[in-house]
Amino acid sequence: MGEEPTRTVYHAMDVFASNNVQTVLVPGSGYGRNTKLLSSHFSVTGLEFSKVAIEMAKGWDAKTQVIECSVLEPFILTQWDAIYCYNVLHLFLIEDRMKLIRNSMKQLRDQGIMYFTCFSDQDQRNGRGSMLEDNTYEYKEGKAAHFFTEQDLIQHFAGLRVIETGLLDEEIPYSETETEKYSLRYIIVQMV
Repeated sequence: MGEEPTRTVYHAMDVFASNNVQTVLVPGSGYGRNTKLLSSHFSVTGLEFSKVAIEMAKGWDAKTQVIECSVLEPFILTQWDAIYCYNVLHLFLIEDRMKLIRNSMKQLRDQGIMYFTCFSDQDQRNGRGSMLEDNTYEYKEGKAAHFFTEQDLIQHFAGLRVIETGLLDEEIPYSETETEKYSLRYIIVQMV
């Protein structure tokens, strides 16, 4: 639970600015460490399931409107210029991953941009624990993750124009003393 935004949110801001984005939807917005930076440049709406995270976000990022809901439920009937989804997609099995992507697509304006990050097959946790489905493991008790290859990630977004994909390492702080390093993939796609 660090205060610093992730590296990818800076990249997303550049991509969004170069595509004249005004409004951004953030599924799984959490307590606001990424939305706070986004909301300083765009009109931002977050979707969050955790009541605790929503309360924290109110104090951390007052500019972002946070709606309490699951990212797997149909979103509200508004369309945004862009979607930024940080480390949520890999948390689900295939059916729900595809549901999240379809729900996101419904919320995007024509020519809208989506920026998703997720666990990579290069991550040290890949292959740990019980296999739940191809490339998906319960890597910690009660925590499952899908580990994406580049091709797998592209296939999840079939029908959209792929602008860019990439691989990066990122440290995610969980407390003042605990930080974990992850290998992440990102994909930027556009509705066509």
